[in-house]
Amino acid sequence: MQLKDYDFLSDSTEPTSTRFVTFITPGLKRFDLAVMTTNRFYGKKLVVDMQSRLSAVLGADDLEEEGVLESVFRLTEEEAGELAQFLTFVLGEVHFTD
Repeated sequence: MQLKDYDFLSDSTEPTSTRFVTFITPGLKRFDLAVMTTNRFYGKKLVVDMQSRLSAVLGADDLEEEGVLESVFRLTEEEAGELAQFLTFVLGEVHFTD
C-alpha cells in the first residue's frame, strides 16, 4: 500500500502551546497531564492524561456536565471533582469563531 492510496480528510500543521503539569490531589490521586492549546478546537484544549493515555478536548463548559471527566478519564466521582477543580484554572472560556 502506498500513501496515494489513503483518502485524507484533513492534514494540517500549526504551532501549539503545551503545558505539562504533574500534581497530587488532596485525595492522593496523581495526575500527569499535557494540556495543549491550539486554534483547532474552537477555544477548547486537548487534555492528555499521560499515565492512562486517555485524552479529551475540553472547555470550561464540559466541566459543568455531570459524568464527563469520570467517563473520559475513567475516574471516580471524587477524583473527577478534584481534577475539575484544577482544570477550571487551566481551561478558561470557550471562544467560538466564524
